[in-house]
Order: sequence, then structure tokens, then C-alpha cells
Amino acid sequence: MAGQLIKEWSAIQQFPSATQEKLVDLLGKLKNQNVNTLTILVMGKGGVGKSSTVNSVIGERVVTVSAFQSETPRPVMVSRSRSGFTLNIIDTPGLVEGGYVSDQVLDTIKSSLGRFLLNKTVDVLLYVDRLDAYRVDNMDKQIVKAISDSFGKEIWHKAVVVLTHAQLSPPDALTYEEFFSKRWESLLKCIRQGARINKNEAQQFAIPVALVENSGRCNKNEHDEKILPMGTPWIPNLIHTITDVTLNGKRGILVDQKLIEGPNANDRGKIYIPLILAFQFLFIIKPIQKMIKADVARESKPSWA
Repeated sequence: MAGQLIKEWSAIQQFPSATQEKLVDLLGKLKNQNVNTLTILVMGKGGVGKSSTVNSVIGERVVTVSAFQSETPRPVMVSRSRSGFTLNIIDTPGLVEGGYVSDQVLDTIKSSLGRFLLNKTVDVLLYVDRLDAYRVDNMDKQIVKAISDSFGKEIWHKAVVVLTHAQLSPPDALTYEEFFSKRWESLLKCIRQGARINKNEAQQFAIPVALVENSGRCNKNEHDEKILPMGTPWIPNLIHTITDVTLNGKRGILVDQKLIEGPNANDRGKIYIPLILAFQFLFIIKPIQKMIKADVARESKPSWA
């Protein structure tokens, strides 16, 4: 994090007083557990609201969001400090390019993490998608698989699923709670499949979900806090969920050279070398040896034999 400018988190004062109090309490909870730095990695498809969510959490426009550009062109780390506590949030480009998960984007993200956080940890992954996306398809599974392959399956121990565009009117005469439940169940099933989390492991990977509405048209309560349709102030609720995951006893993701570079090309396939050698010996070398011995035996017989 050398050279990274850490500004005072002054924008926290722009939140309504009720939200400020809740955020200060949550930061105090982290500090009481000797957590003085919190680093959050934000990932997902493009256009799902990753950058807008970063801006909402910080309380100011720290990442550019444009109606004509749905992508952050490269990873950006925003750092804010308050009362001895430092919050780092890393916004990233969308993982899909041309209808496929982009290995180049994943490599760029890991390379940037090396510049930002070498030998430090990512404490929480925010996996962002939209609540109003009505289907889960194979691309979602491929994205989860790519994240798991790049950062290790264990990253889902430290994950919060964030569903944006949460202020909606559900279709098909469903109640809001019914629609949310169906959407979350289908996405959670997709995450477990993509990350190869089996039924026996499901309880260990208790992945929480938080709803978000970044729009300026978001409803507010009597304390001027932005609220979800159920009445929950969503910014304190998101930070509360992040705090719980931070303190869940699981290890954060260490950003080291092994993570950045991925598997060593020279090491790939070494595990199969003994099997290949055994196959060659049994099915190639031994038959050839038998043929040679048979030929020698025939040639060594006298012509009158």
C-alpha cells in the first residue's frame, strides 16, 4: 500500500445522524477486536452497481459512474481513515468481456492487488449482482468458478453477496419477501455449484446477503436514512453484515506472489508424471521388449531347426 493516499473519512459526517451513530458503533466493534484496517474487494459482472455501491458506502463520489460507461477501466482502491481505523475498498472492472469470463481482467485485478496490498489480506469479498435480474444462468456459474479458481474456494468464507436495485416491484404477484427469497436461493445454489461447495460443506460456507439501493430515489425513514422496502436502513445493515463476516473467525485472503502469479507453469501436470511413466512402461516399453526378445529368439534358431 506504499504511496497510497489515505484521506480522512470526513464524508461520514454527511450521513444522517442515525446512520453515523450506527457506523461509529460498528467501527468501534471492529477496533475492540483489534481490527484497525478493513480491506474490501468488490467483484462481479459489469453494470450491476459495484462502483455506485462503493460511492454510497464512502459517502462521496470517489469512483466515476457514468450512464455511458458501466465499467471501471481498471481496479481502484479508495482508502479512508477515521479515529485510527482505515477502510480500504477496491473497485474492479466487470469480469465478463465478449460473452466470456475474461482471464485478462482477473489477471489485472490480481496484479493491482499486488501493488495495493502485497503481503496483506483481503478481509471481505463483496460479490455484487442485481436483485432485479430474474434468471441465474451458466455465465453466473462461470464467474463464481473463475473467482474461486483465482483466489481459492476459501474466499467464499469471507464473502457477502450484495444485491443492488433493491427498490423494486416484484413480478407475477409475488410479495417482496417471496421474490427476494427465490432470487437469493437460486443465486446461492449457483455460487455453491460454481465454487464446488458440496452439501457437507454448505454449513461451513454460510454466505450472507445484503440488499442495496443506490438510486437517489431510494425511500427514506423519519431519520432521513435510505431504507429498503422492508424498512431496513440499508447502509448500516450492509456495514453490519461486513463486520460480522470480518469477525467470523475465518482467515482473510493473503495477497502474496503465489496468488498474484497463479500456479507455476513448470509445476502444472507434475502430479501426473508418475502415472504417465507407468503407462509408458506397461503399455509401450514392455510390449516392445517382448517383441524384441521374440525376434531374437527366432533369429537365434538354426535354419534346420
